[in-house]
Amino acid sequence: MAEVIKMPRMSDTMEEGNIVGWLAKVGDKVAPGDVLAEVETDKATMELESFHEGYLLYIGVKEGPIAVDGILAVIGENGEDYKAALEAAQQAEAPKEETKEEVKEEVQAPAATAVSVASEDTRVKASPLAKSIAKEAGVDISKIAGSGDNGRVIKKDVESFIANGTAASSTSNTAVSKQSLRVDSDFQYGDVPVSQMRKVIARRLGESKFGAPHFYLTIEIDMDNAVKARKEINDAGDVRISFNDLVVKAAAMALRKNPRINSSWHGDKISYHEDIHIGVAVAVPDGLLVPVVRDTDLKSLSMINQEVRALAGKAKEKKLTPEEMSGNTFTISNLGMFGIDEFTAIINPPDACIMAVGSIFQKPVVKNGEIVVGNVMKVTLSCDHRVVDGATGAQFLQTFRSMLEQPLRLIV
Repeated sequence: MAEVIKMPRMSDTMEEGNIVGWLAKVGDKVAPGDVLAEVETDKATMELESFHEGYLLYIGVKEGPIAVDGILAVIGENGEDYKAALEAAQQAEAPKEETKEEVKEEVQAPAATAVSVASEDTRVKASPLAKSIAKEAGVDISKIAGSGDNGRVIKKDVESFIANGTAASSTSNTAVSKQSLRVDSDFQYGDVPVSQMRKVIARRLGESKFGAPHFYLTIEIDMDNAVKARKEINDAGDVRISFNDLVVKAAAMALRKNPRINSSWHGDKISYHEDIHIGVAVAVPDGLLVPVVRDTDLKSLSMINQEVRALAGKAKEKKLTPEEMSGNTFTISNLGMFGIDEFTAIINPPDACIMAVGSIFQKPVVKNGEIVVGNVMKVTLSCDHRVVDGATGAQFLQTFRSMLEQPLRLIV
């Protein structure tokens, strides 16, 4: 019997998925565990596996967005008539307020889809970036052989075509000049559809900024001892740590001493967490991911270093699992490596606080009655006033500063 495959909810915040590409094609035999397609969710690109055995009889959406529970495909016996099962699923999917005429059009969708797919096969298959580069260079993309899946023309095919001197003779000097000035050849100009990740970032941070009453506390920290301690640890050669590792460890220890900060707002209740799980914001091309270092206060600096590096690498490859991005009780956003001295961050719900960390920079400071050059760092704590009061946030920052100004406390 034909099985209608629907888009599953692949993360707790997912409302729709984006089909990146199918690894199986109509007519292929599939078994449980076989990967059917790659799906971009709001948090990562994930593999959609088959839970059924049979043949792939129908694909509903070849590329692009599809809502959770939307019809993806049909799997059944080879040559089986699947249209009745598909029509029944489409009727169940139709909103109740639709008119009879609208429902009728929905039921007839399989034939229209078949025509659409057939006509699409006559067009040039190419990625949006490949089309953009070809258009800018004045190249007829239909003359380029594609090396991607099913003959799809991708970026490297167009670049190779241009590099071999086979670009159309009509290529203008302006187009060539623009191409040569590109700093990032993968960047796509023009209108770009909003990714699932960016949609969720917009929704969640919009809700946080305008729903949670933020207030901000900023302090300046003397980092001379931290700079010295890090150099001594790294010079020893056994392990290497970053300033961010010191910040994460100091924050975890400060949270242990100030448990009201390690909390979450849930509308009708406030959760004060015994476990300390710190989310570390990582910039990726589509936006921001927040992998979580669990039980952070119980881990050494070297363990934190290894875990953050591994999670950041997976984040940039969009290979994080939902478990690796959930359960944070506090979040750190560090832009110091980009030369940002000071900034404020929007709370990552349901956390009660997020800490924005700036760069370490030198400036004249007074020590022992003399003006000397000192290493300082500014941090800003964003607090949800429904959960945290000003004095509570200030006490946490005092503890955090003392940890970094006396870094041996992070080791013992």
